[in-house]
Amino acid sequence: MSSKKIALVTGASRGIGQEICKRLLTLNYHVIGVSRSIIEESFLHDNFFTALQADLSKESDTLALCDKVKQKNISLLINAAGFGRFEPHEELSPKIITSMTFLNLTAPMLLSNTLLRTLKNNSGYLINVTSIEAIRASKFAGVYSASKAGLKAFSDALFEETRKSELSITTINPDMTQSSFYDALRFQTTEKEDERLLSSDIADAVEHILNMRKGAVVSDYTIRSLKFGIAKKKL
Repeated sequence: MSSKKIALVTGASRGIGQEICKRLLTLNYHVIGVSRSIIEESFLHDNFFTALQADLSKESDTLALCDKVKQKNISLLINAAGFGRFEPHEELSPKIITSMTFLNLTAPMLLSNTLLRTLKNNSGYLINVTSIEAIRASKFAGVYSASKAGLKAFSDALFEETRKSELSITTINPDMTQSSFYDALRFQTTEKEDERLLSSDIADAVEHILNMRKGAVVSDYTIRSLKFGIAKKKL
């Protein structure tokens, strides 16, 4: 590792997580990217990018990752991994319910538990990427909304808990963002620029958070598209 500050980003191989990793590399961070299929060759700054493969919907993989990173001098933790299924609740399988809850909520709490002392010692940052569904109620989104709202509640409580330290904690709640998140779903973002967010918009928010005066914290960062739009896929 170099003398650069070290960031750990989950969900790093695609979408929002990948875009955040690329942005952090330009901001002079050494980035540790985590996902099931991440490879270092995906990033141009590969000398300052380390790939760790882990399935964070599984307890064993998550605990193994925690053990790998607990001794690293990390200054920034971004929990961006997540997935959603949007069906009537009785149609969801137990595996989908448990995997979604673990990936969206439990894994971020375990990583935060592992790295919190180091983050506080480094006057660092903890950023949890939730969803617009964390702050509203939508049909067919019960488990997803609960897991993301739980992550927001965890962030808010941790913010209050750590205010005597120099740690900054922020929750980012993005509206529908064009990414691979929708590959397995029956709907997606539209192609209209004002009806969707881009992953780069979320990376912009991360950069803004990191560039703020350290004495000020945006604890809750909600990003919406100017207009509402949703596109149903053809079956």
